[in-house]
Amino acid sequence: MRLDKFLAHMGFGTRREVKELIKSKAIQVNDVVVKDSSLHVKETEDVVTVYGDIVHYKEFIYLMMNKPPGVVSATEDSRDQTVIDLLDDDVRHFDVYPIGRLDKDTVGLLLLTNDGALTHRLLSPNKDVPKVYFAKIDGVVVDSDIEAFSNGVILDDGYHTKPGILTILSSGPVSEIELSITEGKFHQVKRMFESVGKTVVYLKRLSMGALKLDESLAEGSYRELTEEEWDKIQMKK
Repeated sequence: MRLDKFLAHMGFGTRREVKELIKSKAIQVNDVVVKDSSLHVKETEDVVTVYGDIVHYKEFIYLMMNKPPGVVSATEDSRDQTVIDLLDDDVRHFDVYPIGRLDKDTVGLLLLTNDGALTHRLLSPNKDVPKVYFAKIDGVVVDSDIEAFSNGVILDDGYHTKPGILTILSSGPVSEIELSITEGKFHQVKRMFESVGKTVVYLKRLSMGALKLDESLAEGSYRELTEEEWDKIQMKK
């Protein structure tokens, strides 16, 4: 890879800005000061430094975010703040995007990456990747709702959902539940409960496949996945 492309990908500015760094003798490759931005480097073998600091190359990045309410799961929006707006510059330059969407008022686990192959695997309908949600429901959730969800329900547009696994945590005027589904239709959890005459008043995604939300992450915060978590989302375990 050309050195200027390598450094631009790692957030050191445009190729023109990289050339300015080279002019100032700030960049070395294998302890040799670089004079030509078109120099080719081996991303995982050559030692590239900027002002003496080693640059560790990453092609892809994987971020776990605890999405807050009021923020949309999009890369840009003319009216609302997006999840990309919550990112610092040191990761934003990777051009990440959310895998799937959470509604504007829904919180919880959101995975952001620039890895297109992983995105396809996690969102492909034939993979049946389960998503688990915690919800508070305005209304008494009963055993007949569990049975209805297990058979799939008919949404307002006539779509028959795949089966969902509904677990009642508490039942009362405001019930608490967990729901596991393998689809991601528009407002699906809310519409599934509407089909049985109930309203979702709070919704939080807890997991996606084997990846679980780090509950120590405050809403609006994010971090890179650990190696163990990365392995899990590859669906190797």
